[in-house]
Amino acid sequence: MSSAQDLLEQLRQLAALPVEAASDVNITGRDPVVRTRLKAAETGAAVIAASAMAAAWLWFLKRDQRQQVNVDAIAATAAMQSYKFMKVDGQPPGAVMDVLTNPYQLRDGRWIYLHCNFANLAEKNCLALGAQATPESMKQRAAQWDGHALEEAVFEAGGCGALVRSEQEWRALPQGIAAAAAPVLEIIRIGDAPVQPLPAGDRPLSGVRVLDLTRVLAGPTCAKNLAEHGADVLRISRPGLADSGMLDFDTGVGKLSTHLDLRDAAQIQKMRELVRGCDVFSQAYRPGALDARGLSPQDAAALRPGIVYVTLDAWGFDGPWRGRRGYDTVVQAANGIAWNGTHERPVFTPVAQQDYVAGYLMAYGAMVALARRATEGGSWLVRLSLAGCGEWIRRHGSVASKDYERCPMKVPDELVQPWLQQSASAAGVITHLGPVTQMSLTPAGWDRPVPTAGSSPAAWPARA
Repeated sequence: MSSAQDLLEQLRQLAALPVEAASDVNITGRDPVVRTRLKAAETGAAVIAASAMAAAWLWFLKRDQRQQVNVDAIAATAAMQSYKFMKVDGQPPGAVMDVLTNPYQLRDGRWIYLHCNFANLAEKNCLALGAQATPESMKQRAAQWDGHALEEAVFEAGGCGALVRSEQEWRALPQGIAAAAAPVLEIIRIGDAPVQPLPAGDRPLSGVRVLDLTRVLAGPTCAKNLAEHGADVLRISRPGLADSGMLDFDTGVGKLSTHLDLRDAAQIQKMRELVRGCDVFSQAYRPGALDARGLSPQDAAALRPGIVYVTLDAWGFDGPWRGRRGYDTVVQAANGIAWNGTHERPVFTPVAQQDYVAGYLMAYGAMVALARRATEGGSWLVRLSLAGCGEWIRRHGSVASKDYERCPMKVPDELVQPWLQQSASAAGVITHLGPVTQMSLTPAGWDRPVPTAGSSPAAWPARA
């Protein structure tokens, strides 16, 4: 079994940061905090502490000043379910998941999980099922299918879902084998560039420019975490593209937001101009999706030598599923985390653990790569997957049922109260979880409120 401090040390070694980078980082608390057998508190605290460690190291490179970093495991657990504490004008925002997004029981009594939170996915899942877009129709049609056949039909239709498997079944799959073999985080030099000192400013990431092309939780959490340490983050979406509803308010704080349609040649050119001026490019499209638009890692490094290109995939960068769609709950269904017995309805974790672990590790990798750029130069690729994060989480132990079953599903509100903040938005006053990292010299925090989608020009703000 590994403690949170042990996990932090493993992450330090994985990224080859100096030993002294971790010497002033302290994690307090342990599992269990909420009702899950997985170590949500300790893995969450470790990745949040890792991102803060990297920010503190950047500050040391910039100012030659060391600082204390403290992370509380209860606060870290709250960060792993951050959206559950959000309110708009004092009221909870309502359901996060679409009514069609459900596990559906199959002909043999097993289950398949279909993710329908975006209209295009709902349409394609219903097409694969031969169902109308109602929970009852989908339930009736799923009961006529074999699970493996339906999973393939969903994939062929361009939908999103997975047969609910046991951990043993997952480990026997080629994709499970590939996910287990890959490191949880890779930081790869992809091009030459001169040493580039960090921009001036009073925060670790002051003046660092981040393009955020991600949606849902992991990628937006990465960009939110970078903004937390002073980065200028410009979120890119397009008019009419399905958003993540109220989740965008939780992950949008600290960012700018603009619209670009990458199906339009002129707007792709505008994107290339933004790339030339950025430091970090973060995306979570399926492998190869941006290549045809001239935005592959190698293209970005040619446009902007010294770029840090961060990419997240659902299933990993090797294996037969590498091109499939996937989200945290879909990966939980496939890799055994949601398994509750052959004929028992699957149970998902009360924290979006793979998503948030991935998000903080993306930010950690980006900051480590910026440190490398500042000391040795180069262009860098940071990559990881939700499935790989699931392997990492499970690898570091679980909690005995007698201990976690007595815990609440959500961190109690009274414990979270000290970390709550309020931000203005077009929808009203947003109450949301603030930074849970305590830093002695560069306190974490956001300089911008939650933006209205598309409210900013497609241009970088001037550096101070």
